[in-house]
Amino acid sequence: MNTTSKYTIKKVHKRSTEAQAADRLREAIISGDIPLGARLTELLVSEQVGVSRGTIRTAFHQLVQEGLLVQVPYTGWTVMTLSANDAWELYTLRASLESLASRLVASRLKSDVRSEEIAKTLASTFTRLKVACEKGNKTLIAREDMHLHRTIVSLSHHGRLIDQYSRIEHQVRIYIRSSDALVPESADIIAQHEPIIDSLLRGDEEGAVRAAAAHNEREGDILVHHLELMERAERGVVSATASASE
Repeated sequence: MNTTSKYTIKKVHKRSTEAQAADRLREAIISGDIPLGARLTELLVSEQVGVSRGTIRTAFHQLVQEGLLVQVPYTGWTVMTLSANDAWELYTLRASLESLASRLVASRLKSDVRSEEIAKTLASTFTRLKVACEKGNKTLIAREDMHLHRTIVSLSHHGRLIDQYSRIEHQVRIYIRSSDALVPESADIIAQHEPIIDSLLRGDEEGAVRAAAAHNEREGDILVHHLELMERAERGVVSATASASE
């Protein structure tokens, strides 16, 4: 018997309890099960998750690094909120990063020996978004929307770009969920992405850059305007309540 052969077997990845707790909390925040702005306590969350307060504290610190939680001195932990300014910062930053990624991917599709494989990856990822839109499941749509954009960034093969994008990825997932919720028809989400995919598959660098920037700016403006209206309405309620109490 040959005992020296090497086989293609995936390695087992051990994950600490702290990492698993962070995963559960992250998904709950991104999915909306834990609402934006919610105040969290180590005691309550540790009881719900079934781990120690120390484990939850470590998980909380990880989510602070990802921008999903805010640690308020002497108060505790609060889930991030998405203000109009937050949305503006995210979409303008996304526009820059994703436009560069689109240019690089389009260039690879013209010259890379793996261009056929890259094209298949893009097409299959876009198909996943189409299927999600056909099902009409908002949570699934937001997940596949994010997956498509993350795939484009990953296919750029630009290490530092990928690293920078990963730093805001979880905040972007919340942004996408909020933005997609404002789209009246799921088919419109497909139409938003078609110019990007078409330009990439043609290897049209300038077209891909324009399409990526236009998508981010158009949908970003809509979300920012929506959040501004909500903030004005909230300020009006607070002002009216204050006047009534005087």
